[in-house]
Amino acid sequence: MNEHLETMEPTLLWRPFRTFCNTPRPSGKEEALARKIEAWADERGLHHERDEAGNLLLRKPASPGYEQASGVVLQGHLDMVSQAAPGVEHDFERDPIETHEEGGWLHARGTTLGADNGIGAAAGLAILDDEQLTHGPLEVLLTVEEEASLVGAIKLREQWLQGRLLLNLDSEDEGQVYIGCAGGASVSTEVTFDEAPLGEGMAGLKIGVHGLQGGHSGLDIHKGLGNANRLLARLLNHLAVEGLQLADYDGGTMGNAITREAWATVAFPRDRLDYVTDEIERFGRLYREELEGVDEGVTVSHEPAAPDRAVAADDSRRIVGVMHALPYGVAGMSRSAPGVVETSNNMGIVRLAQGKFRLQLMVRSLRDSARDELVARLCTLLTLTGFEPHTNQGYPGWTPDPQAPLLARFERVHEATTGEAPEVKVVHAGLECGLIGAKHPEMQMISFGPTIRGAHSPDERVDIGAVQNFYAVLRAMIEDLAQQ
Repeated sequence: MNEHLETMEPTLLWRPFRTFCNTPRPSGKEEALARKIEAWADERGLHHERDEAGNLLLRKPASPGYEQASGVVLQGHLDMVSQAAPGVEHDFERDPIETHEEGGWLHARGTTLGADNGIGAAAGLAILDDEQLTHGPLEVLLTVEEEASLVGAIKLREQWLQGRLLLNLDSEDEGQVYIGCAGGASVSTEVTFDEAPLGEGMAGLKIGVHGLQGGHSGLDIHKGLGNANRLLARLLNHLAVEGLQLADYDGGTMGNAITREAWATVAFPRDRLDYVTDEIERFGRLYREELEGVDEGVTVSHEPAAPDRAVAADDSRRIVGVMHALPYGVAGMSRSAPGVVETSNNMGIVRLAQGKFRLQLMVRSLRDSARDELVARLCTLLTLTGFEPHTNQGYPGWTPDPQAPLLARFERVHEATTGEAPEVKVVHAGLECGLIGAKHPEMQMISFGPTIRGAHSPDERVDIGAVQNFYAVLRAMIEDLAQQ
């Protein structure tokens, strides 16, 4: 499958990306791809090893005469976000990603593409495979479970890397170079409620909020896109006074994706059903008005359902109440990086099945103290409403260093290669640089990549021309860094 990728330039990059597309690799399921890369490395006589977390490291000696050059680490991740469009049946653990070109962009058919971060990881392999390249000592680090709160980078083996210059290849805008990123943490709760058979006079409905764009919970959080969990919670909270009972709820699949659709099966007293359906339709009109020009596909639907058991009305009110009360979106803008979000929160996953309620929030911040404060606020709110909060240890942000020699060198190389100076940026997303930097404090780092749009959604696409330019800059940077 995806034979057309073999005909695209640069061939050295698109050929491994075809392997990435043909090999299922959701977070936590990267083993098959890692083994293929190891076999590829064996064919080329390249050293490779894994650490305890499953991260993969490949090494290539310097070109003859360049052994004393600074070691360079090219870094990306193996996993991808697994999202399918409504009505698309796709098993991300078994089915390959089917790609197609349209208007100079590479798309997938009905699913996420995995250009985030398949293009960057494939570029690292291409550099190792480029026999025309002059280079110093090279390492390619491919981490696992990046999209699941940077698990691979958190568990990265201490002092594993030999190089002291790191090029992270996980950015998504051609012509930009990133020198700082947000840290993050997750907050979750899990509670089991008693269910009981529905009483006489109750009628069931399945209510859905869908048709939203979705997006990246860091890069897109400031755009005002609709979050289906937030919109459905708002509606259900409004209807809770009508005796609502929750039977089940299904919203979101990834903590780091803005939820595109959410569904709830509920029951109401039959004599309130006409009013309830009128309110559902009114909220649908309201959401379309509020999201006009931003997320115009939003749809609120309802259809008859026949649940036989549900959570009691009081407990149902608690569930929808806490979902409605939790803060969401941008919590503050950065003063040191104007126009960049400093702190935010995403309600990524909500589930209720057989009485078991689970909610997962993702906090991001450029400032670790602001991250910790928002986590504390969320935990306080959950505790006050009777939900026991759980947090992970979090991961640090990447502190910008605009005076780093590596950045100055990249700016010079970029302008010489493309004719234009790059924009120097800080991003409100969780690159792995902060975690790697914490384990290697002496390391200089930058991040750059090709133009990718719609990351973490089925609309994900990559600009084919930008990939060519990205690889040209990367190649020129490797050759420049070989010079002392």
